[in-house]
Amino acid sequence: MQTDHHRGVLTALGKTWHPDHFTCGECKKPITESKFHSNDDKPYCTPCHIKLFAKTCHACDEPILDKCVQAMGANWHEDHFLCNDCKTKLIGTQFMELGGVPYCQKCYVASHADKCKGCSKPIADKAIVALDAKWHQMCFRCSKCSKPIMKDQSFQVEGGRPHCVKC
Repeated sequence: MQTDHHRGVLTALGKTWHPDHFTCGECKKPITESKFHSNDDKPYCTPCHIKLFAKTCHACDEPILDKCVQAMGANWHEDHFLCNDCKTKLIGTQFMELGGVPYCQKCYVASHADKCKGCSKPIADKAIVALDAKWHQMCFRCSKCSKPIMKDQSFQVEGGRPHCVKC
C-alpha cells in the first residue's frame, strides 16, 4: 500500500483510494495497517482476515498465520504436528495414524504395532497371517525342524503349531 500524503490518496490492489474509503471488506472500518490482507480482490484488516480465512490448528484450536501443515484431514501449525508419544516433529517423516492421532514410526511400532505370535516382538513390516495370529516371516517356523515356512509353502497344523509338509 502506497500513500501520497500530498493528495490524500493511497494505492492498493491496483486502484487509488481515499484513505477513509479503503475499508475492510468485513468490519467496514478504514484499514490503517501498512500491510493488509486481501481475498477475492477485497481488502481486509488483520483481525477480520484471521477470523474469516485463517485455518485453525487441530492441536491448539488457534489460527494458523504462518506455515500450515495439512495431514490426516486436518490443519496444523508446523510446530504442533508432533508424535503423540515422544513429541518429535513429524514434518518430512513417515508417520502412522491411530484413532486420529499421529505417531512417529518408532513409537507406533513400540507401542501399537501387532505382536508376533512366535517371538512376541512388534511387527514393523509385512506379517504372515496364519493360525489366527500374525508372525514375522522368519518366526513362522516348522515346530519340528525349525525351518521357516515361506508364504507360498504349504504347512500342516499339529497341536496348534505349524509344521512343514516334509516333517
